[in-house]
Amino acid sequence: MRYIKDIPHQQFKISIYQWNNKYIIKIEAGMFEQTYKIDEYEITNLEEIEKCMDVPFLTKVAGRFEAMQGDFGDTLQRNDVVF
Repeated sequence: MRYIKDIPHQQFKISIYQWNNKYIIKIEAGMFEQTYKIDEYEITNLEEIEKCMDVPFLTKVAGRFEAMQGDFGDTLQRNDVVF
């Protein structure tokens, strides 16, 4: 996997990679991450990916991170795991 660049953001670490004829967008928040894959032929330049990292999309990403944290916390609690 080849690192391409980071997209600056206040809340998340957003990185773009290239691998296996795909661009991989990795969005990290704390110990959680979300990954999105786009076929190289679907975009003409990296600016299109950056343009997609808009407020409505990243708001949904934030909500998904909150759900992930809740789900993980629930399973830790349910199974008496101290983390």
